[in-house]
Amino acid sequence: MSAASQAVTSPWRGLSPTVWILVVARAVNRIGAFTLPFLGVVLTVEFGASLRQTGLILAVFGAATIPSRLLGGQLADRFGRRWTIVIGLTGCAVAQLWIVVSLTLWFAVLATVLLGLAFEIYEPPSQAMIADVTQPADRPAAYGVYSAALAAAGVLAGLLAAALTHWNLRYLFAADALTCLACAILVALALPTDERSKRSKEPTLSNSAWRDRRLLLLLGSGTVFATIYMQIIIGLPLTLLEQGLPKAGTGFVLALSAVTLILAQRFLRVKRLDDFRSIAVGYVLLAAGLVACALAHSLTGYLVAAILWSLGDLFLLTRYLTQASGLAPDESRGRYLAIFGLSWGIATTIAPLTVTQLLETAGPTGLWLTSAAVALVLAILQPWVRRRVDPDRRNDDRRIATDG
Repeated sequence: MSAASQAVTSPWRGLSPTVWILVVARAVNRIGAFTLPFLGVVLTVEFGASLRQTGLILAVFGAATIPSRLLGGQLADRFGRRWTIVIGLTGCAVAQLWIVVSLTLWFAVLATVLLGLAFEIYEPPSQAMIADVTQPADRPAAYGVYSAALAAAGVLAGLLAAALTHWNLRYLFAADALTCLACAILVALALPTDERSKRSKEPTLSNSAWRDRRLLLLLGSGTVFATIYMQIIIGLPLTLLEQGLPKAGTGFVLALSAVTLILAQRFLRVKRLDDFRSIAVGYVLLAAGLVACALAHSLTGYLVAAILWSLGDLFLLTRYLTQASGLAPDESRGRYLAIFGLSWGIATTIAPLTVTQLLETAGPTGLWLTSAAVALVLAILQPWVRRRVDPDRRNDDRRIATDG
């Protein structure tokens, strides 16, 4: 094997089998997990909700994910990662099927709340288990292959979503329920029992993570990023709908986004940058993609925007997880990642309101330009964040950059 090919393939070699099982399981789940971008469309088209009602319902869904994430972290640290993942996925499947069979808007709202309460349970144990079985220097690669697998499955998911939207949008939720159950079965049968479930279940100080100012700063920064990310997920299909573009276009755009992430992760030498430089570059690329969204008036324009924002995601997603997991003591990793993961619950609560409000008042151009401006501010603030967080793995990042 040549030196060049080793540079491309070596970051993912030597990872624990546990990482690969989690990767496969989450990829199976991801194939059907294209419901969230279409949830707002289902509420408006299938159940007759107004744009404002849709924003409020999606905000309630986002609020419900906050206790879901905290519950996942508590269960993961006290009773084990594997069964916490199974419980979360099974709950998601039940809620998705409830949406499928709902006949009225209020039944769909109740199902949406249940989905929010189960939606984030499996994330803290999955992320914590990856950190459990990898060394700090290997975590960017481990989280990277995790993200790449989700992106690869996202290609199929986008095409599946584009196909199913020609028949009935509820079929998306049925497909997601089936993949949730398949993922839960795979985890239960293939994933080894983690060491956490074999240890004493004496509770540790559950509030110690809340006193870590570095974690809280990451939570704040990550919340702003997650809000921008969720505005893309929620705002894209509503923007296409408002501009009279086909509903299936969302699936194609998100599929191209996934392809971009896969190819870029394999060929770009992102590990040469430390966490904070990587995040700053990511925000600049994300802002460029959002500006492209503001200028787009055709499906081709949104496809170009997807390439740009996906390159930004490559520099952002894994680095935030690496920082949060690096701050956590071993016995509290699930809770640290759960607290950091609250950024997504908060964002899922805020984004529906900001998206619908900006679409009503400023239109698609105002929505995407505002988001781009916020992304640029975050890029500029990264040196300030570095001085206050300064995670322990900075020396590892420097060594990786030197060796790379």
